[in-house]
Amino acid sequence: MTETLTYRHLFGPGPSNCYPEAIAALGHPVLGHLDPLFIEILDRACEGLRQVWGTGNARTLPLSGTGSAGMEAAFVNTVEKGDVAVIAVNGLFGERMCEIARRAGAEVVRVDHEWGRPIDPERVAAAHPSPKVIAAVHAETSTGVLSDIAALGQLKGDALLITDAVTSIGGLELLADDWGIDVGYAGTQKCLGVAPGLAPFTISDAAFERRVKDPQSWYLDIGLLGGYAGAASGSKRTYHHTAPVAMIASLEAALGRVLNEGLDAVQARHAAAGLALQNGLQEMGLELFAAEDSRLPSLTTVRVPHGVDSAAVRSYLLENFSLEIGAGAGEFASTVWRIGMMGPNANPASVVLVLGALKEAIAKA
Repeated sequence: MTETLTYRHLFGPGPSNCYPEAIAALGHPVLGHLDPLFIEILDRACEGLRQVWGTGNARTLPLSGTGSAGMEAAFVNTVEKGDVAVIAVNGLFGERMCEIARRAGAEVVRVDHEWGRPIDPERVAAAHPSPKVIAAVHAETSTGVLSDIAALGQLKGDALLITDAVTSIGGLELLADDWGIDVGYAGTQKCLGVAPGLAPFTISDAAFERRVKDPQSWYLDIGLLGGYAGAASGSKRTYHHTAPVAMIASLEAALGRVLNEGLDAVQARHAAAGLALQNGLQEMGLELFAAEDSRLPSLTTVRVPHGVDSAAVRSYLLENFSLEIGAGAGEFASTVWRIGMMGPNANPASVVLVLGALKEAIAKA
């Protein structure tokens, strides 16, 4: 017997609700991963990713795995034992970068920042005289903070710049080529409005030439993957693994939806929704967590009021409104809420729903 699942309003840090086009594409007939019709879908998806990344990189492709697979691919393809990796840490995902780089054998130079604050590009760039890579998170999902990657790109010198754009791609300005991003990774489940399962990835030609030629991960070896997607074209592909064809078709449909609306319009929609939510929360007397001049529009962090049970409020929202918001991360797990306005949810109606439901939940939970 098939159980009908309850619809959830997904306003946490991700996944967000999907664009209708992305959901509809999941119901299309399944194609083989070497079928010429699927290769056309894959090529369109890669081209769409180039546009949302703001790059002309040939090796721009959807990796088979979530954003964390993209993070791992970024490091295993660029660092090995003895390489120096300077990593800016201002939240959970900077911490995770450090761990992956360490496991890849790199000498990790951490540049720690207060959680809730953006990175300091000058301090990061000055942390070591000759690193192989410099890495930073553009939109820190754990704290709702936006950092200036363009400024870091101007200061990187000969280092390769690795950037996490999981919570910015498809909703915020992202200009990989102009900003000097050499390797970038993201996820599909946030502003792109697609289910979790793929990691939009890009690597410049210069970074590809300096890559680790025999990385510890066969599955995430960009030298092998490029022969199937991204660098490859037409019907001649080097088989690597069975691609998740339905997910890539869903991504291609969502990218078409975003690009038809126009990147400027999509970014403006996310900015307006985020600002309206933040203003509304403050009008309720709540305190925002992220620094005022560096708040993400796509993900807002707000302090749980004194005496309020964070988990009880989230449970009330789920049970009474079928609405999800997220707890904080790390030491802020019970003292901060994370509220996303991403993908199709970035609209005025969502703001009204979240503010009204949260006000009731705080009063009654």
